[in-house]
Amino acid sequence: MSRDKEERRFFVGPRPLGALIPALTRPAFKRKSPAAAQIMADWPALVGPALAAVTQPLRLTSASLTISCSGPIALELSHLAPELMARINGGLGRVAVERLRFVQGAAPARKTSQPALPPRPVALPKRVTTALEGLPTGDLREALERLARGVYRKQG
Repeated sequence: MSRDKEERRFFVGPRPLGALIPALTRPAFKRKSPAAAQIMADWPALVGPALAAVTQPLRLTSASLTISCSGPIALELSHLAPELMARINGGLGRVAVERLRFVQGAAPARKTSQPALPPRPVALPKRVTTALEGLPTGDLREALERLARGVYRKQG
């Protein structure tokens, strides 16, 4: 076999995962950038619950974030724009938003969830109960007991 044919032979076998990731993520990142996806997911934490209740991020293109909000809120947000951009960029850890654009839209639908039921009591093992009884009453004991109930609830 000539040397040229040896160099052109393809290696058949497992490929490194790092070689596959760009081909898999490219189509998804063309539709939504990672920064836009993080802004959408972390919106309430980035802007606070009060603003998140009346606004909704729509898209991030060319460092311009489009936010849907009602008319009166847009005026307030335009005054808060520098602080808002600083909070968003700080949450992302890099400068991804340089401009804000506001479009009038309906307020985001609020999730109406049913109140959570109190957790069912879980019987703790004897050794855990004994260890908890040895602690003085107070916040630490209560926290450790809640932790133990959570751990043993998930195991059961």
